[in-house]
Amino acid sequence: MATMFGSGLSNQTGAAVGSLAFPVLGPLGVVAVRQYVAALVLVAVGRPRPRDFTWQQWWPVLLLAMVFGTMNLTLYTAIDRVGLGLAVTLEFLGPLAVALTAARRRLDAGCAVLAAAGVVVLMRPQPSTDYAGMALGLVAAGCWASYILLNRVVGRRIPGAQGPAAAACVSALTFLPVGIVVAVRHPPTAGAVLCAVAAGVLSSAVPYLADLLTLRRIPAQTFGLFMSVNPVLASVVGWVVLGQGLGAPEWAGIAAVVAANTLSIAARAG
Repeated sequence: MATMFGSGLSNQTGAAVGSLAFPVLGPLGVVAVRQYVAALVLVAVGRPRPRDFTWQQWWPVLLLAMVFGTMNLTLYTAIDRVGLGLAVTLEFLGPLAVALTAARRRLDAGCAVLAAAGVVVLMRPQPSTDYAGMALGLVAAGCWASYILLNRVVGRRIPGAQGPAAAACVSALTFLPVGIVVAVRHPPTAGAVLCAVAAGVLSSAVPYLADLLTLRRIPAQTFGLFMSVNPVLASVVGWVVLGQGLGAPEWAGIAAVVAANTLSIAARAG
């Protein structure tokens, strides 16, 4: 439990710290640095041998790389526009949708309605509503759902962690020219680079290694159940670190999404 909590807290703290570099690097620059850090960590762990991959193994890896980069870019841009708590809650709809799509029970249909109600509350029309930021959060959700499905394909076709490691390398190479352009147009400060690197370590390296250790000791359903706490952690971290306070309606929407996931997984485990 301590490892799972630490993993979630590290992930959300990394996103908050990374957002501190937005004024200098922008979300694009921060995501580029995060991709580099993620590639270094996953290559060290997975030790991929891409020369041995067949085309049947390569194509899902390439799709996974594209989804990996798009997911982080849309999430960080959404964080910049609507705040950490709301962005992570919207992104969390991705794995929830994957879980509910495969279900056939009335309870799961009720959970889907509850989650939808939470989203409606979060996206309710207001003069200050940033619909573009909300839309980016939903794109990140779609990317996370695709990430889960593609990881299953990659896991079946490529042994160990070689597939995700190769995908992270491809994604990092794709962002390499992006990082160069950002550095030329917006000369980075030492503090901004440090924040971006910290985001990569806290949001990629630490959660990945912690989750590997955790999944060896607890059932996947228990792990999925605990994942429900991430939107709450993101909201708290956004408030403490970034001063992004939320009103009662936002907390109600977040609670609805978290409750939908919790009920669905708990009932499935039972």
